[in-house]
Amino acid sequence: MDPARAIEENGAEFLMLLGRTAGAEARDDRRVRWVIGNSPIDYFNCVVAADLSREEADAEIETSLQRMRAHDVPGSWHVGPSMRPSDLGERLVAQGFVYGGDDIGMAVDLSALPEEVPVAEGFAVERVSDEAGFGEWAATFGPGFGLGQVEVGWFEEIFRRLGLERAWRHYLGRLAGEPVATSALFFGAGVAGVYCVSTVERARRQGIGAAVTLAALHEARDLGYTVGVLGSSEMGYPVYRRLGFEEYCRIGLYEWSPE
Repeated sequence: MDPARAIEENGAEFLMLLGRTAGAEARDDRRVRWVIGNSPIDYFNCVVAADLSREEADAEIETSLQRMRAHDVPGSWHVGPSMRPSDLGERLVAQGFVYGGDDIGMAVDLSALPEEVPVAEGFAVERVSDEAGFGEWAATFGPGFGLGQVEVGWFEEIFRRLGLERAWRHYLGRLAGEPVATSALFFGAGVAGVYCVSTVERARRQGIGAAVTLAALHEARDLGYTVGVLGSSEMGYPVYRRLGFEEYCRIGLYEWSPE
């Protein structure tokens, strides 16, 4: 699969699965894919795919707004390179959405990963394997990602429903025994997607974000996957480049909140 398409598809499957697990209203047909409702976070009440004509687009945007209003949630469109029509971003802004920046779609050949990266002494990564470990993972992910208690509670509930096996792996990084970093893998569209990379503030700028990402990717490689993908922020971009990731696409985030 083309790397840009794999990045889009893995991200769409990730978002659709979380939404369905939360009990959101779902639509998944040849024209539009979305999950809307039951999340306090606009990113997860989202339209993740659209293949529309110019004549259809405005009406479908309005339909998504109607569902967001009906569920009384903030929402978003994640506009990747495969979505049509090509002026979706302009149409979304015209209907009240606000452009919130891009997720930078990146991919890496897992056979070319470095075996290690410079990291603070005393740092180690473990895979979460039980409920107690997951509690530590969630308590670390929230502050590291800058989430409030409501948002952290939503993530913790959804991931507990999904369980620790199947399409997911969770990783917890410890510095001198204390939990300071997280990452997760989601297997979808034939590739390993990296998500939930976070480091608590006191442990930043010590190579920990790169190390907790690399540990997850090494396990994906050991499981037989050949490609890793992720959506990076501008801040994370140089970190992932040092691990061998290359940019293949941008996915524009268009956000809407109830008045």
